[in-house]
Amino acid sequence: MQTVVIVIHLMIVAVMIGAVLLQKSEGGGLGMGGGAGFMSSRGTANLLTRTTAILAVGFFLTSLFLSWHAGYDRKPSSLIGQPSQTQPAGGSPIAPPTSGGILDSLKKADEQQQAPAPSGPQVPRSQ
Repeated sequence: MQTVVIVIHLMIVAVMIGAVLLQKSEGGGLGMGGGAGFMSSRGTANLLTRTTAILAVGFFLTSLFLSWHAGYDRKPSSLIGQPSQTQPAGGSPIAPPTSGGILDSLKKADEQQQAPAPSGPQVPRSQ
C-alpha cells in the first residue's frame, strides 16, 4: 500500500511542477510579467491556478499519510531501566561494576576478550 501511495505522490509532484511552470508570472519578479496588478480577475480563477491548488492539497494529504504510515508500528523505547539484549562478541555479558568505576569494568571486559584485529575491511553485521 505504501508503494502505491508513493507512486501517486510522485505523479502529483511531477504534474504540480509542470502546472507551476506553465503559469504566467504576474508578480513582477525580475521586472518581467504582466502589469495588470497582483489580484486581477483573470489571474485568480483560471484553470492552472485551480489545478495547482488541487494538486497542492493532494500533495499535502499524501505527505501526511506517508508520515503517519511510517510511524504507525513504531513503539516507544527507553534506554533507561531495560536489561541489555546484546552481548559482546566474546559471548559473555559484561558484569556490572562491583568495585571501581565503569571504566575499570570495561577495561577488564576488553582484556578478557582480546579479539584479534581484522586484517581488512569488514562488512557490518546487524544485531
